[in-house]
Amino acid sequence: MKDLQFDTKAIREGYQTTNEQEHSEAIFLTSSFKFDSAEQAAARFAKKEPGNIYARFTNPTVDAFERKLAALEGAQACVATASGMAAIFATIMALVKSGEHIVASRNMFGTSIVLLNTIVSKFDIAISYVDLSDVSQWENAVQDNTKLFLLETPSNPLGQVVDITALSKISRVTDILLAVDNALLSPALQTPIKLGVDIVIHSATKYIDGQGRCLAGAVLGSEEIIEKVAGFTRATGPSLSAFNAWIVLKGLDTLSLRMKAHCENALKVATWLENQPQVTKVHYLGLDSHPHHQLAKTQQSGFGGIVSFEVKGGKVAAFKLINATKIFSITANLGDTKSTITHPATTTHGRLSDEEKTNANITDGLIRLSIGLEDTDDLTADIKI
Repeated sequence: MKDLQFDTKAIREGYQTTNEQEHSEAIFLTSSFKFDSAEQAAARFAKKEPGNIYARFTNPTVDAFERKLAALEGAQACVATASGMAAIFATIMALVKSGEHIVASRNMFGTSIVLLNTIVSKFDIAISYVDLSDVSQWENAVQDNTKLFLLETPSNPLGQVVDITALSKISRVTDILLAVDNALLSPALQTPIKLGVDIVIHSATKYIDGQGRCLAGAVLGSEEIIEKVAGFTRATGPSLSAFNAWIVLKGLDTLSLRMKAHCENALKVATWLENQPQVTKVHYLGLDSHPHHQLAKTQQSGFGGIVSFEVKGGKVAAFKLINATKIFSITANLGDTKSTITHPATTTHGRLSDEEKTNANITDGLIRLSIGLEDTDDLTADIKI
């Protein structure tokens, strides 16, 4: 059948039943695969014959996850990685050469910025940072050697967005690859490739798994692009294990249902927070008060589960509130069925300089919530402001 809807693809795409006729996807826990003959081994290594070779670069369970996620994102191909950070690094190393230039959002996840500043820069790759939502800054930052636009939209933790279609027009005119981290929304709420993006990156650790069980990442795009990224992962080894691939593969089955519930719960909590006198600002795209609310409505089908807010009293007040919670888990992870709470300035963005935090609007009074699937009355009662 052609033109299947998202929920059907999430359940049915990707996996081909083996001769055992299992109804649930199997896990292929093997490091290597046998060949019928030396000739067959030679043909597979030479890419003259399809088939499995070695689990560092092919595994049926990993392949099933890649095919299903590609179908949901509308991508030609996908390569899975051991984590979201591995996916970002593999993308850069496979597609950007020494002497070339990257334009990146300063509003990205803190570790992504640390990766660019401390690791990627060692390869003589220059990085310029711009405000995520200001399309003119992206255009003005382009140099003759610019190869990649790198960003996440919505951003973590403030939910800022950029006009993806407008940015893609600039990238195409200047022959620059546009890479978007889609981890905060997943393909259930946003499909950047349909908006003109070349590369979609995922930390499948987040909503795709959805229950905080394992690490996983993915890079999606055209067959040409993914072949280059897969070449890097094959040579360097940040491969996704079959067991973790099976977990995130099964996570895709319920992705749409979970994301709808995350969005509904997050809006309720964000609305409640706006009415608390000790809260100076609430950052949630689903609120009319968010400056990017209208833009988000044009390119997303939902606003996600991340709610951030600022409290009076700075770090002292933020720590007091976080420490008083009983239901929220104090952890820097997100995208879980369990709600989590963290202080970005000292955790997810703790390795940024004071100037970088200021530029990214990460204040000492900022608290980030990843709203899970608990009852929202219990969640709001747990936040003692």
